[in-house]
Amino acid sequence: MERGRRTGAAAVLLLAIAVSGCTSQASGPSAASGTSGAKVTVTTGSLPAVGTVLVTGKGYALYMFEPDHRRAVTCTAVCAGTWPPLMLPSGAALAAGPGIKASLLGSDPAPGGGRVVTYGGWPLYTYTGDVEPGQATGQAIDLNGGPWYVLRPSGAPLDTGP
Repeated sequence: MERGRRTGAAAVLLLAIAVSGCTSQASGPSAASGTSGAKVTVTTGSLPAVGTVLVTGKGYALYMFEPDHRRAVTCTAVCAGTWPPLMLPSGAALAAGPGIKASLLGSDPAPGGGRVVTYGGWPLYTYTGDVEPGQATGQAIDLNGGPWYVLRPSGAPLDTGP
């Protein structure tokens, strides 16, 4: 009986780890905590091969998805697993870092609930292929239904390759 309890406890622990792993996208470079007073910062960074583009407060490149057409989030399910949207948690404020036009910052409803940060109408995403700040490995690739581009501080996509 003792062995059965240990096996059950181990299964619960593994399940808890797996569930927390499923939410790790939300706690990675594309999210902020949902606590009161939290903020999501969009700023600029000078990245190799692409120049000055939008990045998260932690320095991760931000991308737009051409099929969104500056209207709504269309990258969902498997796509969002590769390209996590930059979420605006309930109660959090948007912050414009250096080089960002605050008038271009906004948010749109996310298909799965919550809100996604936008810039110039484009929903913003990070890319899981960017494993550390300062990378833009998703620039100008066609993946998950369309092309992806980093954005200039003007709000214009850099629609050329790296």
